[in-house]
Amino acid sequence: MKQPIEELPPKLQEIIKLFQAVQESKAKYEQLLFYGRNLKPLETQYKTIENKVQGCVSQVWVRAYLDSDKNVIFEADSDSVLTKGLAALLVQGLSGRPVEEILRVSPDFAVLLGLQQSLTPSRNNGFLNMLKLMQKKALQLYVESEKGGNSINDLAEDNQVGNSDLRLKNDGGIGKSNVKESPSALESSVGNGSELGNRGTRIKERLEKELRPIELEVEDISYQHAGHAGVKGSNGETHFNVKVVSEEFEGKSLVKRHRFIYSLLQDELQNGLHALSIVAKTPSEVDPQ
Repeated sequence: MKQPIEELPPKLQEIIKLFQAVQESKAKYEQLLFYGRNLKPLETQYKTIENKVQGCVSQVWVRAYLDSDKNVIFEADSDSVLTKGLAALLVQGLSGRPVEEILRVSPDFAVLLGLQQSLTPSRNNGFLNMLKLMQKKALQLYVESEKGGNSINDLAEDNQVGNSDLRLKNDGGIGKSNVKESPSALESSVGNGSELGNRGTRIKERLEKELRPIELEVEDISYQHAGHAGVKGSNGETHFNVKVVSEEFEGKSLVKRHRFIYSLLQDELQNGLHALSIVAKTPSEVDPQ
């Protein structure tokens, strides 16, 4: 079931309605090029590996930061006018919105734009990868803001949903979880074909103890971030994907599930863990196969 357009950020709704009003594919394509030509260039200093979108035909970079109200501001650039147009749609549609709202956006909204016939499969895939990176950066901004602000424990006890709240629906940024329901056994996996190191083992044991998950996956993806500035003592274990299916999440919003996991792993976040990508579901939410 596709996400209703009414649940999308207001500016993104406006962009979708504008493209839906244009019937001809060629006209949609020209509209896209117009967006690309009017996208503000990204300063060279921000065209880094960490800001680069992977899996795109062209080179694309995305920068994100929080404004004074803790809303996310995006900037982007590409060496292709067409790809710049796709980036501009997301920059205009998502900038200035709370982290929670950005992470609520489902990738299937792209269907509403009606651009499939105007784009190659690789371009469509690159567009979704841009959204993934933007949502991932929103998550990272949340983590960094919590390191320098209120403790995660304080946030976990807060009953109000504010601009710094977040929800992550995917592995690495967006989409549906690959976790399959298996109530009879606990499933754990590690990334890159190797055993978990000390930090990964601690994360796994902590989550098993506190959440009693039906399914659990802890994947160390630090090897994908070679050259990323590490923290002394982190032993290179800086980036993880975590997928949890637990009855402990029943009755909790996705925001509070993430807050809970961050509270459990606060020590790791303060001592070298740079990024944590989370899928948190209840058994009833796992897609039947």
